[in-house]
Amino acid sequence: MRERPRDRGVHRTCGRLAAMPNSARTPGDLIDAADYAFSHAVLEPQPKAPGALLVLLHGVDGDEQQLVALGQRMSRDVQVVLPRGPRSISGDRIGWYRVGLSDDGLQVVEEEELDARTKLVDFIDQLQSRYGVTPRRTWIGGFSQGGILAASTALFAPDRIAGFFMMAGHLLADAMPSDADAMRALDALIVHGRDDDTLSVDDARDARSRLDAMGVSTTLAVFDAGHTLEPSMIDAAVTWLEAQLRRQ
Repeated sequence: MRERPRDRGVHRTCGRLAAMPNSARTPGDLIDAADYAFSHAVLEPQPKAPGALLVLLHGVDGDEQQLVALGQRMSRDVQVVLPRGPRSISGDRIGWYRVGLSDDGLQVVEEEELDARTKLVDFIDQLQSRYGVTPRRTWIGGFSQGGILAASTALFAPDRIAGFFMMAGHLLADAMPSDADAMRALDALIVHGRDDDTLSVDDARDARSRLDAMGVSTTLAVFDAGHTLEPSMIDAAVTWLEAQLRRQ
């Protein structure tokens, strides 16, 4: 078993992201078709023969555009897909499932979370079929609720992907491995801000411990940030994904 990195503080990157060679890739029009479980955009120009698939899930305060800067830094043979959450949450915000208030605090609306997770598995299957990409060349990830959904989906259907990343998220209490053997083939990256006052950095450390116990090869990167999508966090995700692409 290879040594797994633990918490490492990294100062927030100031200023703009470095020039990105693939920044000319831009999101196309929103695709809303019965063939797909979610409306989505893709980065264009698309690769003629995709060598990998990356599905990026936004948080409640974002939309399919939120993680474009991350997708633009992938090599041009990666098919980057940007789905849009299907639910209206608190006015004009969109997300993947609602979270309600109970006597025990915030509680996920379980049937909506399960519906989102099930549809995400279907969506991944549809994309893999459309673009001719195998599960071992497929990665998912997201920010906040999008990252939480990516993690729970990976545990729900580990045979559909090679790995996932979660930024500023946490593992749901009932997120349990569905296949112990398949867990050992998964890789995960957890990125979190130590000053996050929405989801504590302790949630990230707990997620790392739980994933380790499941046999998932897990890296945790902690930054000087709050519950925000910082350039340094994007850098960490890009570095991890690039290493994944080389290794698979």
